[in-house]
Amino acid sequence: MGSVTTKKHPNGLDYVEINTDLCQASIFLQGAQIDFFKPKDKAPLLWVSSADDYQPGNGIRGGIPVCWPWFGASDIPGFPQHGFARTSLWSLASVKMRNQVVDLVFTLAITEDNKQYWPHDTEVSVLFTLGETLSVSIVNKNNCDYDVNLTQALHTYFPIGDIHQLKATGFTGAKYIEFAKGPYPQEGDEVNFTRETDRVYTDLAPIQHLHTPEGTIEVARENSQSAVLWNPWIDKSQRLSRFNDEDYLTMVCHEAANVLEDQVRLAPGASHTLTTHIRWV
Repeated sequence: MGSVTTKKHPNGLDYVEINTDLCQASIFLQGAQIDFFKPKDKAPLLWVSSADDYQPGNGIRGGIPVCWPWFGASDIPGFPQHGFARTSLWSLASVKMRNQVVDLVFTLAITEDNKQYWPHDTEVSVLFTLGETLSVSIVNKNNCDYDVNLTQALHTYFPIGDIHQLKATGFTGAKYIEFAKGPYPQEGDEVNFTRETDRVYTDLAPIQHLHTPEGTIEVARENSQSAVLWNPWIDKSQRLSRFNDEDYLTMVCHEAANVLEDQVRLAPGASHTLTTHIRWV
């Protein structure tokens, strides 16, 4: 029998623990952030730095931070990096289980404090579907009588064993911006890692693969023509908070996104769903 239970981390953060015949997982109410997902008889699909101490107010350095309603730095000085959703408290709105597959919906109420960043009447929720595959969706609805624009990303950290052996494929025909330069055309289908990599891809195919020493991870996207590929490498690893100096060796981020010309433009009454599907193949 499967179970979904609410627990409290020793540092005070509430989270939901999922145990079924198909998988194990945990999702924190702060940020609606999943930090652990392990399909039955397979290795975990998400990475978290051992330097992270799960303190309230800090997004967890790993798992899948939810970047919303903007990705990266805001155009307005002083606004939080990657939006306010990843450090806000979400509510668990519903739990459904069918044939050991679990659906959980988390919703975010826009508080008075957050209205300074987001004065628009919109609804946002995050849907998790957990079975042999992990699917995560950001669902937006615009209740305003005017258009609303936003950018967003599911900032997924993957365990890849050894960055020197990682091959990322599925990039043919895309273009990317890196370190505020570009766009550059992607050369070939494969990306290897020999330095800091921080690419924002557009015109990207819906499926990529991460070929690691432990196996191949498939990363698929829906309603997304853009994605971010990131590894901080040596120097930046030493500057990052809640990140060990050598963590870059064992992780990579490949993030389903709506950024740059792929940003979301919601007409009055319209909705949009960004989804990523992750599995071992």
